Amino acid sequence: MAIGRQETTSPMPYPKVRRMRFRFGEPEPMAHHFVQGDIPLTHLIALLSGAFPPGEESFIRSVRKYSDEITDPVLKKRVAGFIGQEAVHGQQHRRLNEQLIANGFPIVRVFTFGHDALREKALIRVENLVPRAVHLAFTAAAEHYTATLAKRVLGTPEIQAIPGDAEVWNLLNWHAFEELEHKSVAFDVYRAHGGPELVRIGVMAAMYYVTIPGVSLGVLASILSDPRSWRPLKVARQSIRLYRGPIVKGLMKEMRPYLRPGFHPDDIDTTELLERWRRELFGADGELLDRIG
Repeated sequence: MAIGRQETTSPMPYPKVRRMRFRFGEPEPMAHHFVQGDIPLTHLIALLSGAFPPGEESFIRSVRKYSDEITDPVLKKRVAGFIGQEAVHGQQHRRLNEQLIANGFPIVRVFTFGHDALREKALIRVENLVPRAVHLAFTAAAEHYTATLAKRVLGTPEIQAIPGDAEVWNLLNWHAFEELEHKSVAFDVYRAHGGPELVRIGVMAAMYYVTIPGVSLGVLASILSDPRSWRPLKVARQSIRLYRGPIVKGLMKEMRPYLRPGFHPDDIDTTELLERWRRELFGADGELLDRIG
C-alpha cells in the first residue's frame, strides 16, 4: 500500500536534525546524585537514559518498515528528520550512560551489557514476533509518552527550577524539545498506512496500566543496586514528593486523550512552547549553540 500525500494529517514542519555533543563531567565532575541530593529522581533519569538508546533504535526500525511505501514527499522528509533526531538522541544518551556507568549506576549497565550487535539482534527478534502495525502502534504510543513528558519538562517552571547537573539538564531540554518537534511523525505513518484505531488504542491501553508500576519497580531496582542510595527514610520522603510533584502527578490523566477514537497528537497544541524554546536553545544567543558539532 502506498502512503500518499492526501493521507498526511499533520501540518508540523520537518524535524531538524542537529548534531549535538554534550560535555558530561566537564569542567566539574558529575555528582553521583546529579539531581542535587534527590535520590529517586536521579535514578529515574538514569533509568530512562539507559533505556533510550535501544528504545529509539526500535522506533527507527518500526518506521523504516514502511519507508518504501511512503510516496508523500512531505511525510518522507518528516520521517527522515524523525530518524535523524532519534539517532542523535541515542548517540548522546550513550555518552551520558558511559558517565553514569563510571559513576556507579548498575541499572544503566544492564541496558548496555554485551555486544551492540547481539543486543540489537535479540531486540529485532522480539519485534518480528508481532505484526509491523503493532510495532509501529507501540512507537506512536511511546512517542506520545515522551511528548507528554516533554511538554511538562519545558512548560513547567517548577521542573526547570529543580537544581541538578547543568549538562544533564541541557541534554534533557534539547531531547524534550525535539520530541515535541517530531511528536506526530510515527503516528502519521501509522494513520496514513491505514493502521486500525482498535490496535492503536489497544496498544496504548496496555502500556497505560503498566507504566507507573513498571517504572517504579525499575527505579526501586536501580536504588537497591546502588549502595550510595541506601537511605530508606530519605528515599521514602523524596519518592512521595516525586509522585506528588509536577513530573508525575496527573501524568496519566494527560495520556488519556490518546485513547479517544480520532485523536491526533497535534490536537495538543505545543506551537508556542516550541517557538519559545527554539529561541532559548538555538536562537541568536541560544544556550546550546556551542553544543552543535
